Amino acid sequence: MTMCFYISLSVSAMDTVIGLYGETVEVPCNNGAPKPKDLFITKWKYDNGDLLTQLKDQDASVIATNQYKDRVSMAENSSLLIAAASLKDEKIFTCMVVAGADISEYPVKLLIHSGYIRAILHSKVKVDEVTGLTTTSSTLQYTAEKGDTDALFTCGTLNALSSPVSFTVTYPTERVSLHVISKGPLMEGDNVTLKCKADGNPLPTSFNFHIQRKVVKVENSDSYTVTDVTRDSTGEYKCSIIDNAKMEDSKNITINYLDMSLSPSEKVMKSAGESLALNLQTDASGELRVSWTKDNGKLDKMPKFDKLTYSDSGKYEVVVTMGALIKKASFELVVEGIPVIRRLAKQRGEDGQHKVLTCEAEGSPKPTVAWSVNGTSADESPYVNGKISYKLTIVPTVNLTVVCTVSNELGQDTRAINVSTLFEEVRMDKQGSSDDSDTTKLVVGVIVGLLLATVVVGLAYWLYMKKSKQGSWKTGEKEDGSTEESKKLEEKIEEKLEENSQKVEV
Repeated sequence: MTMCFYISLSVSAMDTVIGLYGETVEVPCNNGAPKPKDLFITKWKYDNGDLLTQLKDQDASVIATNQYKDRVSMAENSSLLIAAASLKDEKIFTCMVVAGADISEYPVKLLIHSGYIRAILHSKVKVDEVTGLTTTSSTLQYTAEKGDTDALFTCGTLNALSSPVSFTVTYPTERVSLHVISKGPLMEGDNVTLKCKADGNPLPTSFNFHIQRKVVKVENSDSYTVTDVTRDSTGEYKCSIIDNAKMEDSKNITINYLDMSLSPSEKVMKSAGESLALNLQTDASGELRVSWTKDNGKLDKMPKFDKLTYSDSGKYEVVVTMGALIKKASFELVVEGIPVIRRLAKQRGEDGQHKVLTCEAEGSPKPTVAWSVNGTSADESPYVNGKISYKLTIVPTVNLTVVCTVSNELGQDTRAINVSTLFEEVRMDKQGSSDDSDTTKLVVGVIVGLLLATVVVGLAYWLYMKKSKQGSWKTGEKEDGSTEESKKLEEKIEEKLEENSQKVEV
């Protein structure tokens, strides 16, 4: 710690202390006189507030909350210690001492010098010969330094001070710093602003910016903007003051980039069963994230097309991102094929009065259908993944063969199905029903036919026997049975024939 000397000025009845700039200054209390025996409290203050206080036999307590908070302390002899003195510390500090019933104040004026000779004060006194009044003038010769910027100077008499006056302190640039103005990571296409700052006073107004081995001179500004940067803009950038090229600063700037290409990238027409090679290439300055969608639905991974099906048709899009950079690419895949009938089926309608034929086909473009017979309620299912089904409702009155033909612009396919006439089902019980397939109906028809054949054979035998008996009548032989019984037998056979014929529908 550097101890400073003080000078007592009897003219002003105020002690003055001169301290060195940047050093610790000691301001004595009561000109360094010993502490009174009945000392109760010692307090240091200045115009703008209190600095610190000390009660008897206790440590000093700092009260200041401004620039002096961490710079002031009190010595053993009650002197005020001010660390890192500057020109702003040139003011009057007062030591207040409370001893017994007495309160005493000792003002001290502090002056700060840079080195031992930094300011010279010249005073002149002029006496008016007539009035005897005196006029005093004072001149300050002061050596300014960079740290004196914004310092305030005042002059005045003992009881009155002038308004503070500041002086402009000029000094050369000692340090240059380059700043890159950006809201985030630099991407291709961005504009980059470079700002060059210097600490001289006055501040430099012109700078040289070194942009990729080229020097750009900027006047009346400390900034320069590089527009529409690319990956080739990555590198070292510098700025310097014009009159001293060695006074410079530099920054390394990285321009982020993202390249992406997709093949195929347009509409692709393929046949079912073929393969499609998909190729995605990327090049970037950082880590990438890749996502795929099909018809706006998210896919777990990049699709593979080893053997194309109709369900592979759709619009595919890939999105590649790196930070704020986003690249997209897409293609449309159309899988084509000649229609193929996968299934042709028939079933009895719910009301038992008609039959429903179903023709299921697969192909692309969408197949259309043509039936060989007319019907009603022709319906079609939604066309999904190359598949579609058509339904036709008919009421067959005879056995027939129905043909379903599906076609598109690439070709057609045909398939036929046999359809029998409708007849009343033989019900096994009240709750169940017989199989309504044409095969079962055919079996029932055969059984009925056999019954009819039996009856016919029986009838033929009866007629034969009757004729035989008539012959015997003619020879006079006795007839077994009466004529009335024969008639009854004939009626029963006819009733049986009529009943069985009603059971058969054509």
